[in-house]
Amino acid sequence: MKQVYLKRGKEESLLRFHPWVFSGALHHVDDDINEGDTVDVITSNGQYIATGHYQQGSIAVRILSFNNDHIDDAFFHMRLQQAMEARKAIGLVDNPQTNAYRLVHGEGDMLPGLIIDIYGQTAVMQAHSIGMHKQRMVIAQQLVDVMQGRIAHVYYKSETTLAFMEPENGYIIGGSNENTALENGLRFYVDWQRGQKTGFFVDQRDNRKLLEHYAKGRRVLNMFCYTGGFSFYAMRGEALQVHSVDSSAKAIELTRRNVDLNYNGDPRHEAFCDDAFHFLDGLSSARMATDGTPPPYDLIILDPPAFAKHRGALHNALKGYTRLNEKAFEKIASGGILFTFSCSQVVTKDHFRNAVFTAAAQAGRSVRILHQLHQPADHPINIYHPEGEYLKGLVLYVE
Repeated sequence: MKQVYLKRGKEESLLRFHPWVFSGALHHVDDDINEGDTVDVITSNGQYIATGHYQQGSIAVRILSFNNDHIDDAFFHMRLQQAMEARKAIGLVDNPQTNAYRLVHGEGDMLPGLIIDIYGQTAVMQAHSIGMHKQRMVIAQQLVDVMQGRIAHVYYKSETTLAFMEPENGYIIGGSNENTALENGLRFYVDWQRGQKTGFFVDQRDNRKLLEHYAKGRRVLNMFCYTGGFSFYAMRGEALQVHSVDSSAKAIELTRRNVDLNYNGDPRHEAFCDDAFHFLDGLSSARMATDGTPPPYDLIILDPPAFAKHRGALHNALKGYTRLNEKAFEKIASGGILFTFSCSQVVTKDHFRNAVFTAAAQAGRSVRILHQLHQPADHPINIYHPEGEYLKGLVLYVE
């Protein structure tokens, strides 16, 4: 086995089972190591401490095992089996109402650098490390075996996550034209070939269900709607009207298709291709226009893309979250409900809450927290890797 060697004292985080070795912790590496190789991590006194995938960059080694396991077919079978058993335990496997869920969530399932989402009989696999990319066929074959007939197709999609390698997206097992899935009894199209991430944001499943509970009799604005998930849940929740907004024409087209798939021809829904700030600026204020026209929405969803993908962008991201939420507070009707989210990993819960609180104060609104939201159970957080807690959300009552 090829080896990498730590500087003195740099094993402390590994002794606490953190699954990353940063490049600054390395003293030296064997001469013949290539990116994506499986390596043993050796302490400054020559002791084995972990095994993982080597890669150039800030994160030099992503740890797969602290037990000196052989990283072979049997290893991936074991890890995938453990992931599936966890999804069985939370009621997602063989659920007649939901066949879309995350089966593997990177570090949360002790497979750092690997994402696998299930959509009916298709698994969409995404590598975030060269090591996982190199072992994609082994993983796909073991996945089909572990799932025991529940999936027949594996689509590999890593062009955006490993763009510098230019891996080719496509089916590596099977192939299917069926691209609809089921979530809590609602149907939706999944564009895993051209869509963002793996084609749908399964991490908002529980939060969409909660929104349905609040939608009855309300006028709903779904900002950054993407595939329209919150929109058709609001419609099932008996919203009076639902408006979906996204700056992407492709997203608006997909939203309309998804709404029609569940509520074909329903006049309550309308979609707009527009910039979020431009759209919000065009709305009447919560303090009512001079002609007495009330603000048009009393339930708003803010689910923007990540404003910060690295720590250097944190300051500007927090300013962006504050500005966006201030706009929503200014426009939402009295007695309105605001669902607001951040999916930026470097933005902590405290960061996000402070940004939203600042926005409320600047808008001069009285606000109560009804719920504090997070990622669902099929996006587990490794207790030794708190960085895995990326999705934050608040449900707010605005007077």
